[in-house]
Amino acid sequence: MSDKRSLEAQRIEFKQRRLLATPLSGLIAWTIIAIGSVFLDPFPLSLLLFIATGSIVYIALFISKFTGENFLDKSKPKNSFDTLFMLTVAMSASVYAIAIPFFLIDYTSLPLTVGVLTGLMWIPISWIIQHWIGIAHSIARTVLIVVAWYAFPEQRFLAVSLVIIALYIFAIATLEKRWRAQQKVSLTKPNSE
Repeated sequence: MSDKRSLEAQRIEFKQRRLLATPLSGLIAWTIIAIGSVFLDPFPLSLLLFIATGSIVYIALFISKFTGENFLDKSKPKNSFDTLFMLTVAMSASVYAIAIPFFLIDYTSLPLTVGVLTGLMWIPISWIIQHWIGIAHSIARTVLIVVAWYAFPEQRFLAVSLVIIALYIFAIATLEKRWRAQQKVSLTKPNSE
């Protein structure tokens, strides 16, 4: 059974989503890492980072029920951009192949590698929704993580986590503003269908 909707129609549908579940999930995960960095020794802190960042997709599945996105809703028609989004998630997960070898040499490389590499999934999101937030988030995240990693060598887990938390807060606010503006436009448009 093939989908008769054009890719552009599917993109418009995807763009109308709130898109908060995944960044809220990332915010929760990196907040847990930041708190853990204050209390935990290197080995348990490293495990916490692996577990927390590896759980982002599962936390997002749960949160999506409350943001109106409901990722597990089988009644919605398939959307090709959902598949593309899931491929970006898979891309982000595959970066652990880079993070783990560097982690084994220097455990403090972990927030740098995981933070930068998983932030790359924001770039295709910018293209899908035709909005600047994904590119801005990814570039700012990369630059600021590297700066924080070098500037705070004794507190790398905390410094990198705080950068990511701040950027998530900004991205969430921007995405919510974008979504609310779309809602206002759709309410003021006359229904011509």
